[in-house]
Amino acid sequence: MRAHAVSPLFVGRADELAVLEGALARARSGSASTVFVGGEAGVGKTRLVREFTERTDDALVLVGGCLELGTDGLPFAPFTAVLRKLARDLGHDGVAALLPGGATRGLARLLPEFGEPEKEGAEARARLFEQILGLLERLAETRPTILVVEDAHWADRSTRDLLSFLVRYQRPDVPLLTLVTYRADELHRTHPLRPLLAELGRVDWVTRLDLRRLSRREVGQQAASILDGGPIADIDLVYARSEGNPLFVEALLSGGEGETLPDSLRDLLLASVERLPEETQELMRLAAAGGARIEHAMLSAVAGADDGELSRLLRPAVAGNVLVVDGETYAFRHALIREAVHDDLLPGERTRLHTRFAEALEGDPGILPAPRSAIELAHHWHAAHNPLWALISAWHAAAAARKAAAYDEQLRMLTRVLELWEAVPDAAERIAADHVDVLRQAVTVAHLAGEFERGISLAKAALREIDTATDPIRAARLLRQRGLVRYDLGRDGFVEDLRTAAEIVPAEPPTSLRAQVLENLSRVLSHPADRAEKESLAEEAMRIAQEVGDADTEAHALVTLTWAGCHCSRTEEQVVAFARAREIAGRARTYHALMRAVISESDALEGAGWHEQAAEVARGGIADAEAYGLARTSGAFLAINLVEPLVSLGRWDEASEVVERGLEVTPPAPYRASLQALATDIALARGDLDRAESLFRASRAVFSRGIYRDQTTLPQLRREIELLVARGRHDEASALVDRILDEQDLEATPRYVWPLLLACLRVVAPSLPSPPPPPLLPRLRAVAGGIGVEGELQRAHSLTFTAEAAQAEGVLDRGAWDAAAAAWAALRQPYAEARALLGAARAAVAAGERDEAALSLPRAAELAARVGARPLAAEIGSLARRARIPLSGEPASAEPVSEEAGLGLTAREHEVLGLVATGRSNREIAGELFISAKTVSVHVSNILAKLGAASRGEAAATAHRLRLFER
Repeated sequence: MRAHAVSPLFVGRADELAVLEGALARARSGSASTVFVGGEAGVGKTRLVREFTERTDDALVLVGGCLELGTDGLPFAPFTAVLRKLARDLGHDGVAALLPGGATRGLARLLPEFGEPEKEGAEARARLFEQILGLLERLAETRPTILVVEDAHWADRSTRDLLSFLVRYQRPDVPLLTLVTYRADELHRTHPLRPLLAELGRVDWVTRLDLRRLSRREVGQQAASILDGGPIADIDLVYARSEGNPLFVEALLSGGEGETLPDSLRDLLLASVERLPEETQELMRLAAAGGARIEHAMLSAVAGADDGELSRLLRPAVAGNVLVVDGETYAFRHALIREAVHDDLLPGERTRLHTRFAEALEGDPGILPAPRSAIELAHHWHAAHNPLWALISAWHAAAAARKAAAYDEQLRMLTRVLELWEAVPDAAERIAADHVDVLRQAVTVAHLAGEFERGISLAKAALREIDTATDPIRAARLLRQRGLVRYDLGRDGFVEDLRTAAEIVPAEPPTSLRAQVLENLSRVLSHPADRAEKESLAEEAMRIAQEVGDADTEAHALVTLTWAGCHCSRTEEQVVAFARAREIAGRARTYHALMRAVISESDALEGAGWHEQAAEVARGGIADAEAYGLARTSGAFLAINLVEPLVSLGRWDEASEVVERGLEVTPPAPYRASLQALATDIALARGDLDRAESLFRASRAVFSRGIYRDQTTLPQLRREIELLVARGRHDEASALVDRILDEQDLEATPRYVWPLLLACLRVVAPSLPSPPPPPLLPRLRAVAGGIGVEGELQRAHSLTFTAEAAQAEGVLDRGAWDAAAAAWAALRQPYAEARALLGAARAAVAAGERDEAALSLPRAAELAARVGARPLAAEIGSLARRARIPLSGEPASAEPVSEEAGLGLTAREHEVLGLVATGRSNREIAGELFISAKTVSVHVSNILAKLGAASRGEAAATAHRLRLFER
């Protein structure tokens, strides 16, 4: 007989342990670290992690496993397990002390003992993610923390989303190490974990660790340890049959010397179970139906045995290493053993056992924590092939998933209800909801889960079952839902849906539904011809919302109304109105409305040319979004609104860092594309055409799949023109301008039309080698004459157009260029000012007024150097050389600062060099400057190149020698 069930000696994993120890060391030093440990079933992933964590005495280890329920995972299972351990170890008050304001209600979605969850909605999930991340970070601030997520191949979508969020968005300066195990052999081509692994594998601090099988020598060491030095009959045969899989080695040795080897893996896995007493085997079959892990109380209830009897039956299984004990939970030593036992059940047995589990949960729902109880109940009734109770339990499980903000699982449960509907004749009476009610709820959840196409299909199906004349309320709700999904997806028909909803929802008595429909319709009307209707609808929506006490809709309506009357000459009034909307939303704690008010205010300020104020509002909004748990949605949108004024102000390095930070949180595709589009503008102005083209293609791939408003489409057309001109593809640029003039409405949104017209004008400049057709310039002038000029920003564009149009006709009007330069200077836009100064200098040189040009060119050169606009700086230098006008020095690459100007350091590089000189690491610098470590690495590389230094130490010595930081 063998001496041990498993090898006391940990064999063949020294290199893998070193990888994990290195990851923990990096986490301790303030560098975020995540390791994905993959390998086939039985190769030793769990043993590796256990051996590693047992060697880290000072670390807090939090372990949670993903649970398989048939083909579905249990939502948030590993994080629920982690929270339960923390609640048990620290108590409710101890966990509350780690959260901002001691607010634990968000965590109640996973663990009911934390109280009643906050209200549901799209924000609830984001806030839950932020709270869990914040909790882990606060724990890690007190001691190194290791989060272990086991069996990620069974993870449901909610768990995968939360895991992705934690890995991507954790702070780099806390000692938090995340370990994730998964079965590599289960990741088929369409497995949902595959894209997540690929995506996170590109993150700097993520490591993939693939566990290999053991070598023949290592199998011999394992076998010798299991047999406690006893004789091994045929180690070559053991190695050949196990192929180096540690679990199979244990199974092959389990029968002792002389036993016939099993003929299949199933027999191999079942061998240890079949040696148990018959009554214990029967209990193992029962436990296998319960899942990979099962609570003592649950198993006792299903088995119908008291604690003493159950312990007696379980003891042989624990002693035989079939089951392992983890607190109050039992688990099969390996999930493959449970699968083999469950698969060995006869069909009738399987139905009977799952029915017993379902009946036990029905009799005592509190035997498992919510929402797990409801979801497992649905699983067992479904596995028992009982359509009636499978439908009823799926309906209740959908409600439990909603409470946990597990929208994908809620949609899955609602889909099951719909699938079973025809099999249950009295389904509507059983769940107190008819088929349309289920469909309508599924539409809402599909929208929240991002399953937009599915949402539209479900809404269509529901509308086919409704008679609008006899059931206008439900028809209006469905039309509103479909309209909003179509709007978010960029699909035609959203205006028509919302108009029809507004027509059929009764005006009396006043209701929240009517207010919501009217506000939604007002919001999506964007053409100037619809302005009067837009304002009227928003006013009525606000009046109804006030009457029925719907603060959320009232705040949204006020934001929409303010936008409807948006005039760049009335910015002060708009700021007051947006502040009022924020106040209303803040009182009601309606975070979506609050964020929308901030987004709208920052956008309005930027459109008026109030760049500094726009940046300030957007930056404050990003901080609020993070506090509200909306960093990936509203926070990412506000990142767009922060980048725009930073670009206008010429703070391009800072803008690039905001773009990078915004992309790191994995925002929705349209937000990601908008950030990439703004980064395209910087790359174009700096002459980095390959990067500009790559970014432009990435954003176009998203924007080409939907219908977007002028604020998106017109800037994209401008970028395409500028890229074609920069590449010298003038004929294509001219043809594109023709199409724009033929196909686009160039009167509706002057804010976005003026920059586009300037780009079009540069296509017809007389210096181009292939002049465009003569009608092009008059057509552009006609468009410019037909649009208004509202506010100082549009006035600056208009003045520039006048100067550019004259130049395109061969007339160099210095007065026009001087006026444009003064307008841009007043707005503090250095790049646009430098372009206008160059135009004024050209006009002065052409007129023989060299002294006047000598006033404009040095200032233009200084501004171009400050922002790093290399193509513009080259044009300025070329004119200066031709006109023999001395400039104040060679233009630096970007934002030179006094003594460092000669070194070519930008302002940001100067900051980074100062911190390098104090001995800070990249991670420490990133934390201090609120940028990513990757960005710091790029800055350090640039600094070394500009200083001609071979190392950080040499760069620091150069800084001290030049006394760069002694002022």
